[in-house]
Order: sequence, then structure tokens, then C-alpha cells
Amino acid sequence: MPFVEGLSFDLTVIWAFLIAFAVLVYIILDGFDLGLGILFALERKRGDRDVMMNTVAPVWDGNETWLVLGGGGLLAAFPLAYALILPALYAPIIAMLLALIFRGVAFEFRWRTERGRGAWDIAFIGGSAVATFAQGIALGGLLQGIEIDKVARSYSGGWWDWLTPFSVTVGVAVMVGYMLLGATWLVMKTNGELQERMRKRAWPLGVATVVFIGVVSLWTPFLQDGYYNRWFADWRIGLAGGVGVAVLVIAALMFRSLTIHRHEYRPFVLALLLFVLCFVGLGVSMFPYIVPTEVTIWEAAAPAKSQMFMLVGASILLPIILAYTAYAYWVFRGKVDPDTGYH
Repeated sequence: MPFVEGLSFDLTVIWAFLIAFAVLVYIILDGFDLGLGILFALERKRGDRDVMMNTVAPVWDGNETWLVLGGGGLLAAFPLAYALILPALYAPIIAMLLALIFRGVAFEFRWRTERGRGAWDIAFIGGSAVATFAQGIALGGLLQGIEIDKVARSYSGGWWDWLTPFSVTVGVAVMVGYMLLGATWLVMKTNGELQERMRKRAWPLGVATVVFIGVVSLWTPFLQDGYYNRWFADWRIGLAGGVGVAVLVIAALMFRSLTIHRHEYRPFVLALLLFVLCFVGLGVSMFPYIVPTEVTIWEAAAPAKSQMFMLVGASILLPIILAYTAYAYWVFRGKVDPDTGYH
């Protein structure tokens, strides 16, 4: 089919952006959800914990649809990348999946027991923290590079290669960032003392998030020459400076919105923009590599006919998923009251 073969380049880029979009949506939607779970540890009152959970009860399980879409899309559209990345990151990925399962069970079971509620609360906190930290570890492990045997087209590194100071730093950074999302989400969705506590916590979390963005951003270019040239060679240093200024401007607007103007929705939106900007920066660092800086998206891509077949299905399913996700958030767009629930 010459028509399909002629589309091979475009299809590969389209699938790269589709998977990147799915991962970004997952980070945005499940990020505040996981951050809320970590913040759960700081709230001792049962009523406050119940309200916190109720803010995400209608949407939390749907958020993880995007994780499945991203992982499944990687396997289907870029099988070589899937075969290289997973063996290198088995430990953090398995830890993340088990933590998400444990967290989901805890989410449901804590409502159905009095005697064991405290234990399920701990499971919810632990599952949220481990899943978040594992996501950061996996990202750091991917960014720092994966050793591969290009002849055998297989992973050639060791079992513990993913565990480095850089990957641990990224893991902590993701935890802090998700906690910021969770705090600003609760500013938006709650009232009274709980809202005020989250407003106060969002400030130091915001400062820590900006600091970690700076640390990781300055560290990353020195991991591999490809990253350094991408950001600091020739005119690109202006791009790096522009991204840094944009992060500081968005952060300043968020802090003003939290303290001076005391907005409710705007801090959450601005915190999301910080994540979007970081994700775009990550894309600039990696593209066109899917396994930095060893395998490009075209080298890892499935046959063009397979990509075209899957694209037909994705073009039908993606609008449906987006529609029901948007509808769910629209229906449950109000505040959560301790007595009456959403209103």
C-alpha cells in the first residue's frame, strides 16, 4: 500500500505526540490525585480526610485511563522502545503499578470499615507516595540514559542502573510537585480551615517545586552531550533562558494568586502550567529520541500499516475518552461540603 508507506514518517511523529499527550494528561489529572494522597499524612482529623477523598472520588479511577493509554500506545506504536525501556526500569515501574493497585484498594476499603480505617489510610498514603516516587525514579532513569546492545537490540545494563543520585532527585522533585498540585486542588475544592491550611502549604511547596525544577533543569544537560547541545549550543541558550524566565513568571503569578489575591481556581491552573512547561522542556530535550540518546522514534516505530490501523482506532477512542473525562469534571466542578458532598 504505497499510500500507507508514504505516510510512515508522519505517522511516527503523530504517534509520538499522541503518546506524549496521553502521558501529559495523566500527569495533569493523576498528579493532583497522588499529591492529595501524600498530603493525607498531614491531616489528622477524620472529617478533613473524608472531604479530601471526596474531592477526587468521582474522577480518580478515570484519571489512570491515560496511563494505560500511554503504556499501551508505547507497546503498539514503538515496540522496540517498549522492549528496551521496560527491562531497564522494571523495578520502579512494578513498584508504581503495585502501589497504584494498593492505593485503589485502600481508597475503596477505608469507607467500609471502622476498626481498620487507620490501616487503610496508611495504605492510601503509602501507595500514593511510592507511586509518585517511582514515577520520578523512572523518569530520571530514562533521562540519564539506558545502556543498550545495538546489535542484539536489547537492554545491556544492570539491574540497579536506574538508581542514581539524579533519579532519586527527580523522584523527590515529582513528589513535591504533585503535593503542590494536590494543595492547590484542595484550595479550589474546599472551604474553611482545610482550605486555609492548604493555601499556606501551597506556598512552601511552590518554592520547593521551583527550586527542584531549577536543579533538575541545570543537571540534565550535563548527563549527555546531546542534552547540552540541545539547550546551550548557539542560539539555543536563549531558549533555555526564556524557559527559565517563564517558570519564574508563572511561579510569581501563582504565589500572588495564593496570598495577595487569594484566588481559588487560579493557583491550580498556574501550578498545572508549571508542569506543562516542564513537560515541553522534556520534549525539547528528548525529541526525536525515544530512548535518549540511542534510539529515535523512527528506529523504534512499528510498521506503517500497523500504525495506520491503530490510528483509526485512536481517532475514535480519544475523543470519547476526552469527552467523558471533561463531562465528569464538569459535573463535579463545585466545592465539597463535609455534610452534603458536592454542591
